Amino acid sequence: MKQDALTPEKLREAYQHVWFVVARSQDIVTPQSATLLDQNLVVFRDSSGVARVTDRRCIHRGGNLADGVVAGDNIACPYHGWQFDGQTGRCAHIPSLPEGGRIPPKAEIKAYPVIERFGHVWTCLGDPVFDLPDPPEIADLELEWRSAEPIHAACGFMAATENFRDMAHFPFVHEPSMGEVDPVVSDLDVKRDGREVWATYYYEQIPSAKFSAVGDAQMQYHSYAPGIATILYDFGPETGKRYLVDFPSPVSYDKCIIFWGVATDRDFRGGSVDDILAVETMVFNEDTPVLEGLEPKEVPLAGQAFEVSAPADVYTLNYRRATQYAVQAIQQARGLTEEAAAGNGRVQVG
Repeated sequence: MKQDALTPEKLREAYQHVWFVVARSQDIVTPQSATLLDQNLVVFRDSSGVARVTDRRCIHRGGNLADGVVAGDNIACPYHGWQFDGQTGRCAHIPSLPEGGRIPPKAEIKAYPVIERFGHVWTCLGDPVFDLPDPPEIADLELEWRSAEPIHAACGFMAATENFRDMAHFPFVHEPSMGEVDPVVSDLDVKRDGREVWATYYYEQIPSAKFSAVGDAQMQYHSYAPGIATILYDFGPETGKRYLVDFPSPVSYDKCIIFWGVATDRDFRGGSVDDILAVETMVFNEDTPVLEGLEPKEVPLAGQAFEVSAPADVYTLNYRRATQYAVQAIQQARGLTEEAAAGNGRVQVG
């Protein structure tokens, strides 16, 4: 894939057709402000409890709708009280109009599609190319979920996603939580199919390390480029399984919010879901300072920086290939390339 198709501007254009998290489900009892790909949004629940996402700016005089209130199925501006329907974005009420007064036909803000899954609210700024996945490895599990406190990080979301599936940094970044992990990364069995990447990493229990107090674990990695990463921890039949999800969301090219959560299976006997959340919070907090020190701030897919890789980076490299695949598929499906534009963008993505 040509690097000029992977510039920050081209990526931003493509990522408008990807599902990203904009809020935790538990936080939208009142309207919440969000920014996705430099687009300011408001997230709220309407009168029936359905999550809604619209533009944050009131098109009357620029009021911040995140500072407003929910009125039935509408979001009401705090400045002049104009109300906009959460599903359509159309203005439903202008308090200053007399009874029977005509609402201006252009009184409308943009409303976006919404999916609630994994305890989070997802939206897409454009027409999504890929469905939001239901990972098959957890289809038969009865999971109890906890959504973690989101982490604001001064780095790109791809860099944050890449960090989540990097095993070679464990002994250097996570020594406080994981203990003295062997720095040698054995041969990894990594597989990729389109935008999906899988790998298995055996984490051997380390005495006194809080992270491994439960015991040895097979860490089964599964990622969906560009920004969904998961780990299923299998501790064997006597202890059971737990799950970790990571959904970094691009605020802008070099800033993100790391939304993440944990879950335990019904038969898990390695601690409560809150115990697991506390341990994983230690791990994420160890990552953040390192991520914010990266140079450049985002994965240099367009060759903005020279990098040298080692065999332990095989998962990372496959993630980058998967991301390039996803971006190319989006560009072709939505007519964002010169070739696609010449063919009216008539490309089917499987």
